[in-house]
Amino acid sequence: MDVQVSDFITIGLLVLLEGLLSADNALVLAMMILGLPRGDQKKALRYGLVGAFEANETSVLGYHKEAPFSGKVLMDHGAIENHCATLMERFDVRPRSPALHSANFSGGNQQKLVLAREIAPAPRILLVGQPTRGVDIGAIEFIHRQLVAIRDSGCAVLVISVELDEVMSLADRILVMCGGRIVGEVSGPEADERTLGRMMANIWTAPSEGAGAS
Repeated sequence: MDVQVSDFITIGLLVLLEGLLSADNALVLAMMILGLPRGDQKKALRYGLVGAFEANETSVLGYHKEAPFSGKVLMDHGAIENHCATLMERFDVRPRSPALHSANFSGGNQQKLVLAREIAPAPRILLVGQPTRGVDIGAIEFIHRQLVAIRDSGCAVLVISVELDEVMSLADRILVMCGGRIVGEVSGPEADERTLGRMMANIWTAPSEGAGAS
């Protein structure tokens, strides 16, 4: 199935559901479809933060050369700390300690900090891989609300996930990948576990056009 960048820009929240494809490879393929930079993608995608960095450093990772964080010669640490504190309050990152090393936050709060950093610039397209893997129920619900909110603001959101419940609760549109290619597509409201499971195993057959309901 041929997928163009324009498909992602015009939709709301789209989920790529992985079948016989690793999480890393699905993310790399999605980046290639979107035409995003193709450096050491797998390494970059595994680590959204550096454990030894303070939270305020993590909050601008990748944006540290941009205003207002970068001065003419040195980084503006005051601006970075204020930015981090604002994100922590907005995204309920606990504890509210910008100077705490990123490794010392719980998994859920690490996820929220990374999500906050990427949502803050109000992107046109947001690519999210396994956003709730290994986090608690409260963090899952919060992250889902944030993804829906940024979708509602006009951002095209592409989520990579293996969680059927997450997929069906979030997606406006679902594409299923198996063996490195997209093998099926269904709208979120029309999706069910049986159809998605058959797509993931690559044993699903699309109904013929004009076929009546049985």
